[in-house]
Amino acid sequence: MLYNVRSDDPYAPTNPMTPLPLQLPSSITHQPQLNHSHFSLSSLLSSLLFISSPSLSLAHKNIMVYFEGEKEHKDLIPGLPNEIAELCLLHVPYPYQALSRSVSSTWNRAITHPSFIFSKKTLSHPNLFVLAFHSQTGKLQWQALDPSSARWFLLPQMPSPEEDDACPAPLACAALPRQGELFVVNGRETLAYRAATNQWSVTGGPGRRELVAAVGVEGRIVAVGRGGTGVYDPESDTWQEGSELGGELERYEVVAAAGRVYVTEGWWWPFMFRPRGWVYEVERDTWQEMRVGMREGWSGVGVAVGERVFMIAEYGDSPVKVYDEEHDTWYPVGGGRFPREVMKRPFCATGLDDRIYVASRGLNVAIGIVETVQDVKGCSADVSVTWQVVEAPRAFREFSPCSCQVLYA
Repeated sequence: MLYNVRSDDPYAPTNPMTPLPLQLPSSITHQPQLNHSHFSLSSLLSSLLFISSPSLSLAHKNIMVYFEGEKEHKDLIPGLPNEIAELCLLHVPYPYQALSRSVSSTWNRAITHPSFIFSKKTLSHPNLFVLAFHSQTGKLQWQALDPSSARWFLLPQMPSPEEDDACPAPLACAALPRQGELFVVNGRETLAYRAATNQWSVTGGPGRRELVAAVGVEGRIVAVGRGGTGVYDPESDTWQEGSELGGELERYEVVAAAGRVYVTEGWWWPFMFRPRGWVYEVERDTWQEMRVGMREGWSGVGVAVGERVFMIAEYGDSPVKVYDEEHDTWYPVGGGRFPREVMKRPFCATGLDDRIYVASRGLNVAIGIVETVQDVKGCSADVSVTWQVVEAPRAFREFSPCSCQVLYA
């Protein structure tokens, strides 16, 4: 449940039946206003310097946003040819690009044109999207972090599902980073967020199956839970039923690597039973039991980088380990120690390219850079991870992450 809040107190609920997004102080959550004055020729000079680059020349061939059939042709930016103006708009970063649609109808049509969105992908940068939960009020809110500037942005409120009972459906979150799309599955419908337009849309869900965890795999979303397995194809907006899991788990954590989905319940209190786990071959639509060494050594938060599975342990100083499939065991990684003094449990993690992104209580974020290194004497790992920390504002101290995803936005 989301609450309406007073502007003088960002956390105090008023009417609990009003589903409005959490309003944070403007100094924390950036919500800029745009108009033509923000885009003078001088302010766009840096964008023009990129026009001669080969990558943009290739991208520009895919743009060519013209409005055929209009009686009157309007310049995107007065004084500039539209070809150059389009390149300038391509360099407007997230989330300003979606906001700039309100400048004029001409800008709106240019920025939402499919070829423009396709070309924007070549200029996107990774942003971390976190579904945050406030411990005192129970508010849920998606927020996005630009790691390069350490600025947080507030996403539009998710559409509220129509519940016919008192128990809200569980949320399974996943992303397709290269497409810039975020998905939330609540069992009855699928909510899709597009970074290019900064908007949510609602599509059909996998029925009334209880799917509680999801992950993006090769352009599709695989969701699992007590209701079985569902595979969602965003291109056709269709759900297909996958083969059933070999057994139910107490909790579901999923990680995707090398075309496989790893599902585990991990060790859970009171540690009387050994954890169970399964591995899903997406192309074959088959489940098999997870190997003993992998499932019994999985004692923390899992994350995939490249085609390898990492684990940040939830005990001690949270050592980071990497799974060795050949020997069915977990090895500690080299490099710097995980910043446990700043990153407090609970935390969640996601991976993209050669980076591990971890969000913790208070929405502090640690970014691990993964490198393959030569074997070091006394260390069995051939992988090194060095960490950088982006500390969140103090106003976030009561927030905990429910899910985190990385998108090229």
